[in-house]
Amino acid sequence: MRESLTAPDLQAACAAPQPPTVIDVRSVSEYASGHIAGAINIPLPELQVRRDDLRGERLVFVCERGIRAQAAQTALAPCFPSAQVLQGGMHAWREANLPMIHVTRTRWSLERQVRCIAGSLILMGIVLSLTVSPLWWMFAALPAAGLVFAGLTDICPMAIFLLRLPWNHVCSTATATTRPKEVSENYS
Repeated sequence: MRESLTAPDLQAACAAPQPPTVIDVRSVSEYASGHIAGAINIPLPELQVRRDDLRGERLVFVCERGIRAQAAQTALAPCFPSAQVLQGGMHAWREANLPMIHVTRTRWSLERQVRCIAGSLILMGIVLSLTVSPLWWMFAALPAAGLVFAGLTDICPMAIFLLRLPWNHVCSTATATTRPKEVSENYS
């Protein structure tokens, strides 16, 4: 058995009488922004403790580009030696224009939004401290401290705030589509 599957191969396998168990190891928000129908979401950091949730003789790990799925396959190789990875991850699935389930309005994961905003605030504070006043370094220190706090406690105040914004709300019903651009157009 090959260690990885292409997107069309996985789609065909999912349509078979005994489909593989697809395990999406992305974050909950990434999963909600678009996933393969029937995929089970077990984020990579939870995979070891949720190993007993994995069922079936044939597992396929999926992430955004394949890196986390490969890590999951490697970590669980002793327990699931025949587990496979979707080559290119959900990026390849979208590129092949295969059907997906969308349950949020955003296309950016919550983690990506936090990284972008925190990085922008830190960069802005550094630039302002070099060009306007040295006291602006404190502006850069706030998001940095927030990231440290989030890392230590697993509580991210910025993510909690971002979840309340309209583009991060979960839709009332899931939308299946083969063209993800249409989903974002529906919510414009």
